[in-house]
Amino acid sequence: MVSVLPDLPAVDRTFDYLLSPQLARGAAIGSIVRVPLAGRVVRGWIVGWDVQPPAGVRLSEIRKLTGAGPSQEMIELCRWAAWRWGSRHAIFLRMASPDRVVGSIAQRPGQERPGPQRPGPERSGPERSGPADPLMSPRSVLRLPPVDDGFEVALRATRHGDALIICPSVRSATSMARRLRSAGVRTALHPDDWGRAAAGGVTVVGPRSAAFAPMPSLAAVVVVDEHDEALQAEGSPTWHAREVALERARRARVPAVMTSAIPSLEALSRSPLQLVDRRTERLGWPAMIVIDRRDEDLGRTGLLSERLVPLLREPGHVVCVLNTVGRARLLACGSCGTVERCERCDAAVSQIEPGRLRCRRCGLERPEVCQSCGSTTLRLLRQGVSRVAEELSALVGEPVNEISHRTPFDQPASRVVVGTEAALHRSDRADRVIFLEFDQELLAPRYRASEQALGLLARAGRLVGGRRGSVVVQTRHPDHPVLRAAATGDPGPVTEAEDLLRRELDLPPAATLAVIGGPAGPGFLEALVLPDGCVRLEMATQSVVTTHDRPALLDALAATPRPPGRLRLQIDPLRIPQPSPPG
Repeated sequence: MVSVLPDLPAVDRTFDYLLSPQLARGAAIGSIVRVPLAGRVVRGWIVGWDVQPPAGVRLSEIRKLTGAGPSQEMIELCRWAAWRWGSRHAIFLRMASPDRVVGSIAQRPGQERPGPQRPGPERSGPERSGPADPLMSPRSVLRLPPVDDGFEVALRATRHGDALIICPSVRSATSMARRLRSAGVRTALHPDDWGRAAAGGVTVVGPRSAAFAPMPSLAAVVVVDEHDEALQAEGSPTWHAREVALERARRARVPAVMTSAIPSLEALSRSPLQLVDRRTERLGWPAMIVIDRRDEDLGRTGLLSERLVPLLREPGHVVCVLNTVGRARLLACGSCGTVERCERCDAAVSQIEPGRLRCRRCGLERPEVCQSCGSTTLRLLRQGVSRVAEELSALVGEPVNEISHRTPFDQPASRVVVGTEAALHRSDRADRVIFLEFDQELLAPRYRASEQALGLLARAGRLVGGRRGSVVVQTRHPDHPVLRAAATGDPGPVTEAEDLLRRELDLPPAATLAVIGGPAGPGFLEALVLPDGCVRLEMATQSVVTTHDRPALLDALAATPRPPGRLRLQIDPLRIPQPSPPG
């Protein structure tokens, strides 16, 4: 008799079943099975063995043993993750399960490896230590220059045994795995090599989901570029691979190292900071060229300043970044000056193609005509990537490709390309990276704006190879601390200022945020009993709860019954919704 958790997040409870002797020979805790439930057959995981059902209850039999699944340790880790991010156990068990059926796990008998280190008491806080081996500490944050992709740290971790290497993207994980294999390290790439990883004797490399990869003999954990937003899920649940990796290392009592050019406050609040020597760090940041536009008439000169033209025409591959998609996102009448709005919902309209306008809120389309005076001459106030690509092509006299998150990695690129920040991840190299309008990053209404802006500069620095290339920034705030930090190669002052600001405003990591919304949000909030010390704020379509006592809030969220309908529950999301307008 076994206990099975169905793969139905809305149910979120276990049921007892009979396991036949034939199936029991190949089953274990974590095995994936097919069971009858409410008139249908569903997938599930065995999470309990030799259970005792209530007297007088006749149990149904498990229909099929599908294959191997997460281990007992991973089941417990998934249960912790469900509590930590206010979610369901089954959602995380899916992440810990193979994408394809794995009939059995081929164990490697007789394999010997160095035992995991047994670290001493944990330390916390953004203290600074010397250049000691970060893998000699229970956990640490190693600040590296942008040009360093963390390969040497990952290679060092493999000497401790089976290491788990988590990278921000599939592309960076694939590159890391290839380099480790070239160095003679037995490597499994998650999730494709799930079975090899479960057998042990390999270093596992993968993107965010690798935090739940099977590793029976975990010896060390490395999180590369821990500040990268790709390591956190934007939807609900907003789980973070860094936090799962740290919890996993704590449970296994093995060292955990996080590398980053700009360590996040979340990482620094829990781990000591280690630095490379100052000269190495400085040379790993790119040469910065700041174009001050404070004295320019932007209405006359537009987005491309005169000082930018020579930099665009110089030989070399150029990546231009503008985080505004489309052709024109904000237009005004050239005759009467009225900002063009939607006649249905009053939102600003954008230009989707010459002669056509579309509302970004309700989707209504109309001709390119001013509704106030009837003029067909419209002036661009905020250009999009598509329109800028056309202007750049005319300016440099050659084709300019537009890059987005949909652009294939193997698509041939022109010498000059333009796109959103996806262009920084879709390009293999660059001699120059140009941020056409960096003020929208520095002044963004996001509580992580400075951290995210500095992260873009660090990513650009890696793309140009540090001092071998240059990063050009157009701005009306040339003395901004973020730009000074990139120019000097020292993100420390920005981190310290951000830490003070977050503490003053009770923002993560100084406090825990829970954003509650969705159709089932009002019913959930009505049943939620908030612990003492929690503050609830009403936003546009959802509520935000803040507290300094994270465990108490998470316990309260887990104990609250969920009403029917979709509930959106986000713990410490990357972005916080804006407050509702007065009235």
